[in-house]
Amino acid sequence: MNRISKIALICSVFVTALLWGQNPLPKGLTQTEIINLGRVSFTQNKVTDPPTEPVRTMAEWEEVEYLVITWEPNFQNILRQIVAAAVNECKVVITTQNQSSVSNYLSNAGIDLSQVIFMNENWDSIWIRDYAGNTVYSNDVGQRALTDWIYNRPRPNDDVMPSAHASLLNLPIYITNTGSNDLVNTGGNFMSDGLGTAFASDLILDENAPGNPYGVSAKTEAEIDAIMNAYMGIDRYIKMPTLPYDVIHHIDMHMKLLDEETLLVSQYPTGVADGPQIEANIEEVVANYPSVFGTPYKVEWIPAPPSSSGLYPDNGGYYRTFTNAVFINKTVIVPTYRPEVDVPALERWQELLPGYNIVGIDVDNSGENLISLLGAIHCITHTIGVDEPLWIVHQPVDEAAQGATVTIDARIEHSSGIQEATVYYREASGDFVAAPMTAIGNQIWTVDLVMPNQGALVDYYIEATANSGKTLARPLVAPDGYWTINVGNLSIGDYDHTRFISGAVPNPTTGAVEFRLSQIQEAVQISIYNVLGQELYRSTIPQGHGNYRLELNPAWQGVLWVQFEGSFGRVYRQVLKL
Repeated sequence: MNRISKIALICSVFVTALLWGQNPLPKGLTQTEIINLGRVSFTQNKVTDPPTEPVRTMAEWEEVEYLVITWEPNFQNILRQIVAAAVNECKVVITTQNQSSVSNYLSNAGIDLSQVIFMNENWDSIWIRDYAGNTVYSNDVGQRALTDWIYNRPRPNDDVMPSAHASLLNLPIYITNTGSNDLVNTGGNFMSDGLGTAFASDLILDENAPGNPYGVSAKTEAEIDAIMNAYMGIDRYIKMPTLPYDVIHHIDMHMKLLDEETLLVSQYPTGVADGPQIEANIEEVVANYPSVFGTPYKVEWIPAPPSSSGLYPDNGGYYRTFTNAVFINKTVIVPTYRPEVDVPALERWQELLPGYNIVGIDVDNSGENLISLLGAIHCITHTIGVDEPLWIVHQPVDEAAQGATVTIDARIEHSSGIQEATVYYREASGDFVAAPMTAIGNQIWTVDLVMPNQGALVDYYIEATANSGKTLARPLVAPDGYWTINVGNLSIGDYDHTRFISGAVPNPTTGAVEFRLSQIQEAVQISIYNVLGQELYRSTIPQGHGNYRLELNPAWQGVLWVQFEGSFGRVYRQVLKL
């Protein structure tokens, strides 16, 4: 760092300190920060190369070992409630330079501090979601590490917080601040499904474009995608146009991934505020980007409340939403505003996540009006995943015909290997019955369940035990929470067969691939096409249930499309042939 950059950095710290003594910093930029933006160095002294092995970014609903927060005294009541909920689920790391005061405050509130770790570090703001590191695992479930981007605010103490966390917890850290890998990004504008897909707004493109105010190298979208792949294992980075009224353009204020295929989205009255752009963005995503299971995303809507006088962001109201929530293992903390809008919103969360402990915390009151600073609960919290995760991936079966054989598949991994896996199921809220699963290769476990011969609801969940002895269920809250199959008298056209044709395994592949087909009791025609639409192969299988193996011609290279066709229509699955 040259002498001028050092002087600018010192000035920035001084200005931040002055501001801090008066008011908490907002989630967005202050006027003083805007003026000084181009004078501050955004690079760090610590230089790291990207991981040498493939990495996977954890999803927010996976197992958490640490919740990390920054203790801002102006919001101590909100933070106290977060800590009270979190210590029942994980350890809590609190950044503060006044440990004694914070410790006494929490103890006097009856909070057990045995799960609390205090970290004495300088800090600038409460918005830790934007500047804390993100958990990645090597080779899906291997070594845990943190990945850190350049923070898009001139707040140098915040920007080095991930390195402090890594040092405290003895974790490797990868930082995107070197050469052409100098990526500016922010945690509120990032959401991952844990399987290589991530969402963001176009802010990520703007902040790394030519002429950006951060002094980082200009990057194309492809170059940004390559950095995210190298440091975080993101191989599909879905970006949406920014919204006209959300000011900071972070997607966590209006959208939340609940699982690998479900989007919870804020909904405004017709034509109001960001409603039209949000709807257009979600429509674009659903039409063009299938979930990792190859099926359209399921979209659940939750109303964004106005002020008590009816104001929305387009006429002076704050950006109030119920999507800015955080998963902490079996608890979800949701921002709340006032009882008449909170009660139905919390009921909606409970409906979507049965068995979870849904906790509401008021962020919209005269004493601690967090929402007036453009953020809520997700914005002031971040999580670090567990060491050696037991990872279970499953696409729930929603419906089935009477008497049908339903295949329950799951991808299950642990660094020590998997000892056993079981599906527990029941009919009509009776006792759960165990159905042992069988490993069929590529970390896939499976079992067939026969549905009742009459209409019924069949509940089920998956439990796995690693060779290390660790046991975990999916949903994480099972048996209090579970998936439900609606068994009815369904015809071919009554339910969505796209959900019963799995993606290709392995994918990418150098040779053969396998698909799992379930509940398709008819002949299915299989075709393979290249990206030019040329048909390379055609065959028919007599019944669409069970494993189907395709041997791919060595001459075929690149992206291939496998088409399944029957009376249910056409279903496509993509394969990358190496």
